[in-house]
Amino acid sequence: MDIATVMGIFVFIGLAVTAIVIQEGVAGFKPFANMEALLLVMGGTFCATLVNYPLKQIVGLGKILRKVLFQSGEDTSGIVTTFVALAQKAKRDGFMALQPDVNAIQDDFVKRGIQHVIDGADQEFIRNMLETEIGFIRERHKIGQEIFNAMGTYAPAFGIIGTVLGMILMLNSIEDVSAVPRRMALALAAAFYGLGSGYLIFLPMGGKLRRRSEEELLIKEIVVRGVLLLHSGATPRVMEANLKAYLEPSKRVLIKGQEEEEKK
Repeated sequence: MDIATVMGIFVFIGLAVTAIVIQEGVAGFKPFANMEALLLVMGGTFCATLVNYPLKQIVGLGKILRKVLFQSGEDTSGIVTTFVALAQKAKRDGFMALQPDVNAIQDDFVKRGIQHVIDGADQEFIRNMLETEIGFIRERHKIGQEIFNAMGTYAPAFGIIGTVLGMILMLNSIEDVSAVPRRMALALAAAFYGLGSGYLIFLPMGGKLRRRSEEELLIKEIVVRGVLLLHSGATPRVMEANLKAYLEPSKRVLIKGQEEEEKK
């Protein structure tokens, strides 16, 4: 689970709850328990998203949400270590000896790339196949980011719509003094829900998806580079030097530490 996402949302909720309790006590939550405002904002946001995007893409939001909340970044140092080991084995026993290792690999993208090498495919063919797949992955990720960014735009707008609606209802029944507070609560609660959900949940999740996409595409670029180096018969030392260039310094040190342990 991505602790940062969950922590960011719940810490703010905790701060808001604490502020309300300090100011008004438990009774201070009553104005926020406004189902009309919540339904107007969340329902309006969802309906506007349905208008803007095909139903098939909206249904996939659950999968996208799981990606934001439950998936952490991949281990780039592990990818480099795997390709260095494959280069060592290929140098010693040939490409056909890599078949058992390929069968044990869980990542389909890595598996397909190395399988092309074992099958004797041309390097340009391998590059085109893998880069085409990366292009489709980028487009799929872009759709998820767009949906959350759109919802982050719609939610505050429907909060304003709810505020306007509440003010209209309040002014329409201004002679009934007892109805004024409830209408005003609808107006202000709608703005609260719209702004809160837009700027705390939807837009930040769109940003988190963008970052997740960048991390995944970096992994794919490392894999493409590793597969092409493996196909060209690069030595393990050359493989390591090339792939380590993609990593941040702390990850490079980790790979070095693993190699030293293997030598021992």
